[in-house]
Order: sequence, then C-alpha cells, then structure tokens
Amino acid sequence: MNYRYSVLTLMSALAALSLFIDQTVAQNPTHAVAPTITEYDVDPAWPQRPESISGAGWVSGLAVDDKDQVWFFRKGPDPVQVYSASGEFVRSWGKDRFLNPHQLRIGPDGNIWVADFGLHVVQKFTPEGELLQTLGVRGEKGDDELHFNMPTDMVITPKGDIFVTDGYGNRRIVHFDKDGKFVKAWGSYGTEPGKFVLPHAIQLDSQGLLYVADRNSARIQIFTQEGELVDQWSNLIMPWGISINKKDEVWVCGSSPHWWVRDGKAPEYKDQLFMRFNTDGRVQQVWSIPLGDIGENKDKPDVSRLKPGEAVGVHCIAQDSQGNLYVGDIYGERAQKFVPVTQRAPAKSK
Repeated sequence: MNYRYSVLTLMSALAALSLFIDQTVAQNPTHAVAPTITEYDVDPAWPQRPESISGAGWVSGLAVDDKDQVWFFRKGPDPVQVYSASGEFVRSWGKDRFLNPHQLRIGPDGNIWVADFGLHVVQKFTPEGELLQTLGVRGEKGDDELHFNMPTDMVITPKGDIFVTDGYGNRRIVHFDKDGKFVKAWGSYGTEPGKFVLPHAIQLDSQGLLYVADRNSARIQIFTQEGELVDQWSNLIMPWGISINKKDEVWVCGSSPHWWVRDGKAPEYKDQLFMRFNTDGRVQQVWSIPLGDIGENKDKPDVSRLKPGEAVGVHCIAQDSQGNLYVGDIYGERAQKFVPVTQRAPAKSK
C-alpha cells in the first residue's frame, strides 16, 4: 500500500470537508458555533404595576437592594415605587413629598437616599418611607456648607460618610460624615481635570474610590475620598447614569459622545447606550437599544408610540444578582428590565 498516497488523500478529504463545513455555516447561520456575545432582551411584562399606582413621570433614579427588589424614583404622583425581580408590586410612598426627583440610592444599612434638585435637598428614609435625615435646606439654594444648588446624586460609604454631587448649580462634590456634618467640598465649573461641567451621578467601588459621571463633558472622573483626582475616562459615552455592582463592574448608561451644544441646540440623545467597564477603565461590553419616538414635544411625550425595549432618555441603570439590567427612562417615563441572553434555540426551518 502506498501510505504517502493514502495520507495525501486523507488530507485532501479533510480539507474539502472543512471547506464544506465553513460554507455550510456561512450559508446556514443557525448551525454556527455558540456566540461569545451576551445580548439583552427586554421583559415586556415587567413590572406589573397595579392600576392604583400611577405610571406617569420621568424615571430618573433606580437601585436594586440585597433582595433583588428594584426601587425607582419618578417625577409623578407615586414617586417611590418598589417591585420584585419578577415584577410583583411591593410598595410605593412619597406622594406630595418631592418636587423634582432625580436619583435614588440604597445605603449599606438598607435605608433609602434620594436627591431632589427642585427642593435642593438630599434625604434619607427608611424602606417604609419614614424620614430620617435631611442634608441641605428644603427650598433654599446656596453654595455654602449648609446648602446645595440642585443636587443630582449621592453615595454612602460603608462607614456612613455621604458624598453628594451638587451638580446642576454648583458643580462640586460635597462630603459629609455619617451625622451629616460638613467635611469638605471640591470642584468648580470647567473642563480641566478635577473640574466639572455637570456632575450628574456618583458611585463607589470596593476600594473606596468615587466615580463621577460628568455628563456634559462626556467623561467619568475618579477621585479618592479626599478629593484627589485618580483618573478620567473621556470620549466614550455621555454618562447619564452609573452603578457599580459587587463584582466592581461599572455600568454606565447614556448616549455616544457629542458636543452638548451645537448650532445653538442641545441634542440630548442621538442613541441609547449601555457600557460596562472594569475599574481600570477598560471597556468590557457595549449594548445599545433603539431610540424611540415620543413625538415632537419631549416635555409632553406621547409614550404610546414606544415599543418594549425602546427608550428616549436612559437616565439610571442597575444590575441584580442574576445579571439582569434595569434602566430608568425619563422621556419614555418608564423603567425596563433587560435579561441577558447567551444561548438561543435554533431557528425552525421553513
């Protein structure tokens, strides 16, 4: 037997088989190998809001507690609403207590913190809605140790210290101890590192570093708790909302970068993006959802035009222990749940 001829024949056959498989996969994508991409599908049945609870108003703040309950803060008749991960209604409170709800966070002790830029205050509540603490003077704006000027967000350290993005008016970070005593403030208006165009959201990683979404300058700035600038990530996303999970994954929602004012106009959104970073600033994941249609007047949106999974103003983002993403939408006036998908059933042949 001519072994050399047999080996050559076998190699030729294997090459032909490989080419056939490649062509088959290309022509029949349902037979392709498993993807390495995680997609996110919207859950159109989440949440199951009771008829007695209003669905009107911006959803500007959102957080997930240690029971995977989703809390969101909205500018409407029922501002604080809580749902389970599967969508069941848990509770609502806050009627007639807020003017311009902006962000909601959950402290290490499980208490609820909210920022109201219309009332110029940051407040701490029990999960049932009992007021425990107020920072700032209700209804009064200022730039001293006692006042805010339209605060946007807050984060609470494991020791109880509070860091507030005093954002729309003062463009600074304000630090208080656990008793609400002023410690220090830093930052001013500007594009230089360490300054802010609009400090819109703030979060804390496991090492105690502060991540500030400086929205209108399309960057995230990282600081020590003493106010020392550590790093900045620029030209990646217009960061409206930011959250950091227990794995130190930094989730950011917003839109692709653009000049905030161009030709005399401020086009807030050109698209709708989610991005995941590690704490070194490396991008780990990018996902987009369709920009919806709410009509010509965003201040009076026709939300009936929106389809599940679309948004017009992603403003806040959080992840639960199962990897589900929850996103609050201002002009679309809703919170949505996005479920990670790594496998799909093969398409049925026609």
